[in-house]
Parts: sequence; C-alpha cells; structure tokens
Amino acid sequence: MSKLIASAAIRGANGLVAQAEEMVEKAIAEKGKDFAFEFPDTAYYLPMIYAMTGFPVKTVGDMKAALGFAKELLHDEPEDNIWKPYLGEALDSGMATLFAEEIILAIKYIYGLEPVKDPDTGYVYNGFITDTIQRNLGIQLVDGTMPGFAAIIGAAPTDDIAVNICRELQEKNILTFLSGQSNGDSVTKQLQRKGIELGWDTRIVPLGPDTEHTLYALDWAIRASLIFGGKKAGDFKEHLKYQKDRVFAFAVVLGPPDDIKWSTGAGAINMGFPAVCDTDVPVIHPTGVCIYEEVDKEFDHAKIVQKAIEVRGLKIIVEKPPIPVAYGPAFEGERIRKEDMFIEFGGQRTPAFEWARMRELEDVEDGKIAIVGANVQERYEQGGQMPLGIVIDVAGRKMQKDFESIVERKIHHNINEAQGLWHMGQRDVNWVRISKAAKGSGITLEDIGIIQATMVKHRFKSIVDKVQVTLYTDEADVNRLRDEARAAYKERDHRLGALTDDAVDTFYSCLLCQSFAPAHVCVITPERLGLCGAYNWLDGKAAYEIDPTGGNQPVPKGELLDPKFGRYTGVDDYLKKASGGAVETLNLYTIMENPMTSCGCFECIVAIIPEANGVMIVNRGATMMTPIGMKFSTLAGTVGGGAQTPGFMGIGVNFITSKKFLSGDGGVKRIVWMPKALKERIAEDFKRNAEDAGVPDLLDKIADETICEDSEKLLEYLTSVGHPALEMDPMF
Repeated sequence: MSKLIASAAIRGANGLVAQAEEMVEKAIAEKGKDFAFEFPDTAYYLPMIYAMTGFPVKTVGDMKAALGFAKELLHDEPEDNIWKPYLGEALDSGMATLFAEEIILAIKYIYGLEPVKDPDTGYVYNGFITDTIQRNLGIQLVDGTMPGFAAIIGAAPTDDIAVNICRELQEKNILTFLSGQSNGDSVTKQLQRKGIELGWDTRIVPLGPDTEHTLYALDWAIRASLIFGGKKAGDFKEHLKYQKDRVFAFAVVLGPPDDIKWSTGAGAINMGFPAVCDTDVPVIHPTGVCIYEEVDKEFDHAKIVQKAIEVRGLKIIVEKPPIPVAYGPAFEGERIRKEDMFIEFGGQRTPAFEWARMRELEDVEDGKIAIVGANVQERYEQGGQMPLGIVIDVAGRKMQKDFESIVERKIHHNINEAQGLWHMGQRDVNWVRISKAAKGSGITLEDIGIIQATMVKHRFKSIVDKVQVTLYTDEADVNRLRDEARAAYKERDHRLGALTDDAVDTFYSCLLCQSFAPAHVCVITPERLGLCGAYNWLDGKAAYEIDPTGGNQPVPKGELLDPKFGRYTGVDDYLKKASGGAVETLNLYTIMENPMTSCGCFECIVAIIPEANGVMIVNRGATMMTPIGMKFSTLAGTVGGGAQTPGFMGIGVNFITSKKFLSGDGGVKRIVWMPKALKERIAEDFKRNAEDAGVPDLLDKIADETICEDSEKLLEYLTSVGHPALEMDPMF
C-alpha cells in the first residue's frame, strides 16, 4: 500500500469528520437535536451508515451519534521513519470519509444547500439519487442492458476529451455519474460548453460540483444490496461482498488527486470499486479488496475507459449497426426538440405505421433495404415532414407467428438507440424524428432500414434467419398498407387475447434479477406478467428460443394442486431448484399464502389492509402516504430481496387488469385504495373487468389520496359508497 495514498486518505478522513462534527453541532444549536431529516424518497435513512452499522439516522441528534462510528475508524498520519502496509488504516479512513460525507450532505439538505445550483449557469445538479430511480433502472442493471456504472471525478485536459470519454461510456451502455473539480473546471461544465445533454435520459448524471458528491453514487450502490440483495442493515461484510461481486462500478479520476479524492476513493475501494487516474500516481496492484487492481493509471485518454473496464473485470460486447452516428441504450432518452429537428414522420403530422410480419424463408431477401416512393432523396433532403411506413419481413426456422409483436416492439428501441434519432409510439401511432446534427453526420433514410435489419438479427438471432426492410414514403402507399397492418394488428390481438393460464401447459421463469436477488424467481404466465412489467409470457417463450440456457426457462405446470390459489406441482419443483431451496411452493393467485417473491424491480406493491378486508395498491414513483402508514419507498423495503411476505407482494401494473389478479382472494373487488394517477392509467381495462365481476362502478368506489391517506377515513369512505370488500368473506 502506498504511504502517499494512505497518508492522504487519513488526512482527508480526519478533516471531513471534523467538518461534519462542526456542522452537526451548529445544526443542533439552531434546529435542535430532535430535528427530523430524511433524504428525498428513500426508506434507508442515511444509506451508507445504515447498511454498514444498522443504525437508522432519523434526526440531527442521530447524526451526532453516527459520527461516533466514523471517529472509531480514524487514524494518525504515518510517521516518516516508520514503514508498514497501511492498507487497514487507509480502508478505515475511507469508510470514515463516507460516513462523514453522508452527514455533511444531509446537513446541507437541511439548510437548503442541496441539490447544488450553479451560481453562474443556474444548472441544478441531481443531488441524492432516490429509491424510485434505483428501482426504475433495476431491470436494466439485472438484464445486462446497463452493465455497470462509472464515477468520473474532476476535469479532463480539454472539453473534447471529456466528451469523448463520456461518449465511449454511453456507447458501452455504462451509466455515468459526474462529480468533483480539477483546476477550477469539471467534466459537467466541459460537457455543458459542448452542448451535451445531461441527465438520466442520456445516462450522464451530474451529482454535484464537489468530490464529496461522489457519495451519492456510492449511496446508490449500497442500496442495491439492501433493495435487491436482501442484505440486513448492519451486516457490513455481506454488504461489501455483494458490492464487490454484483455491483460493477469504477472511478475515473481526471486531474491530480487531493486528500479528499484519495479518502473518498479509499471508501470506494472498500466496496470493491477501483480507480484509474490520468496522472502519475502510485498504483495499488495487489488484488483482494477489489477483483483486480485497486488503483491504476492511464495517461492516454483514448484508452482510459477500456483500462477501467478491464480493471473492474467487466466484459462488454456492443452490437452497433453500420451507421454514421453513435449507438447504444444510453441515447434512448435523448430528446429532439422542434428547433433541433431536421425531419419527422408520423406523430399525426403525416401518415405512418410500423409492422413486423412473418414470411416464408424463400420470400425474404436477407439484408435487403428497399425504399419505395417518388423523388425520395429529394424530398428527404428538403427536411420537414414525410409519410413513412416501416415494414419488417422476418423469416426463420424457429420463428413463430406469436413472435411478430415482440419483434415489432423492438422497433422503438432500435431507432431510439441511435444518437440523433427519436421514436415514440407503436403500430399506427408512431412518431419518428431525425435531428439536424444526425443529418449533418450523414444519417440517411436508408439508415433507418439498416438499423432495423441489423438489430432484429442481433436481438433475435436464434429465431430470425432472414430480415428484409421496406420503407414506404408515398402517402397513398402508406395509407393502403396501414389498413392492411391494422387488420393484422386486430387479428393478432384477438389471437393473443385467447391465451390464458388454463390454455397452456408451460409457464416461463425469469431469473434475470438473480444477479441482484439470488433467491428470487419470477414465474410468468399468460395472465401474469413479470413484476417489473417488462416481460410477459410471450417474451419468456421467445427469450427461451433465442437462448435456451438464459434467464427465461420453461416451467411445466404439472399437476394442479389448488385451482383456487393456483398451485402446481411443476412450478413448486422448479422453484425449489431455481431458488436454491429458499422457496418451496408458490400460489399464483393469492397474496395471503406463499405469494410470489419480489426482487425490488416491481412496478407496484399490493398490501393488505385488514380493517378494510381488502388490499391497496401503490405504484413506483408515488410519493404520498398510504392508508397502512407507509409510503412506497418504506413499504418497498419490506417486500424485496427474494422473500415471500404473506399480505404483501410486488406486481407489474398490467396484472391489476388480469382476470387472475388475486382471483383466489376475490379478485379486483378486494382493491380498496390506489393512487389517482394509477386509477386513471388502468381505467379502460379495469372497468371491463369490474363489469365482468358484477360491479361496473367499482373504480369509483376505490379510494385514492384525494379522498384519504389513513385507514380510519378509508373505512368511512368505503362504508359510504358500499364497497363490496366490506361484504366479502374475511381475508384471514
């Protein structure tokens, strides 16, 4: 261990703990020791302190107590004439630094100093990362779409180098957090000067202008083991092991490190996150705390990202179509405003549609891109607006008619992942834009076809042998073919609507979240999609055909043991094996006995309200108090981690409108409370189910936050409207 690094980390930790202590004493004097505080939208108090020590910091007085943990980890700076390994002291100082930084930032929140607003530009940094954002991105972390995240600290030598580093991370689908400064500049400011769009949509997230703001990224990381891993607060060894083994993060330090950067870096090394610097720093190569090296250096900025990826042990393979702009999921959130737009298609401006259709092998010319229309190039070069019909013909020995909709849904992602291209909607309500910048880079109409042909073959390589794309640009052709497509949509919907749990003999599992929640197994049926909302039964079926050894496996139903609650011998047998014995039985249609486990990616939580003889549903992103006395963020902390929790269950939104929703408990008539926005979102399909259940006005009888947020007022409302749950058999 380098004495220089250890000394800097120890100095940094001592200075930050002293600063935190001074700020806490000031806050106690001005606010009182009982002044309550919590970071925005989290159930985990001050997450780093909570995970490592088990101590929930709820007040300013608690912050003073928590500083005691940091003080116990402080050391004196090494003497010049004594040489020793220093590793333990440096790592202790790193953890003390994280505790102190967390308290410092919490105090700043109390005084309205966080998130930071840049005094010169007015730009507001992200600040603390909420539980909602973490859960929203959970599925991307577990399915490999987002293989890891990087923390860039400091500033690059030039603005162009800063852009190139971040672009490379985007193209490799790595989420990037920005913090810190170097010589009065920062990567955030460098990107802003170059007009680069920042934020969650583009996966470049500025946390704050100081090195201490890196703590927000580490707080994000540590909550993964709390939310998805089910690790207990205070079990620091398990948390740190989880971070090293399952959370793939690293730091890129640009510019000379100071004491605070070294001490914060030592805290990150505790978690298994290495750092690569662009300056001549001492390296730490012995492995153990991290998978490979802890600290390394790379002076060539064109190689620094790849160096960091190698040091962290990440394996990244990116498929990119041969087009003249950058490509990857990081560009999906990019917006193209009207003033930045070169041309657009659809969006009720012009006729448009998109249609994937299965063909025989001999009817498809693989890789062919055809553009049909008069004066296409001339009209495209004029910009503005054009009609557009996208027809993707696919053929393959394993291709099935049921997979058409899955291929079609990916059109959205295929286009959006191209920098400077934007897509919204689907089928005959689609909308596509190309930016002026993309046009300037050489994007053509043909490239839309090239993107589809390349990515359909890549995403569905095991079931699609040939792809041919035809783009129609004349209004008459688009209108004629759109009518044909609409007939195909209708026939497809009718066919898929007939799929029920009883009509198939095989369900599918989803094990993608086991990378974060090892005991969790999702069982996906035709009438119950995955709790993340991203995978339905057909997705599971197609995924198995694409990768027979992947995360979606067939689950033979076996013998039906309980028709009311939905228990099958085949499902139980599979669960025992896939969960490593953690889960032995599952009832698909009840919340009360052996319900589905949850990982943490769920779109909604269903929770029993005993006094109402029913259940409430609260969706991710809802911030109001619920009738059981907990907000979504707090409630979510009791549901995830791969455990079965009778009376509580994570679900996908669309399961609410399934005929199998809690059918063993009485179905939709058990729902007594939902957020207003969720009621509006599902209203059309829900009303059909309510009518089938004999209560056509059920949605109006379900309370929301505009009516009540506590159980007493809820019961009054349910009684006044005659909610059917009050007359049903007791739930337990």
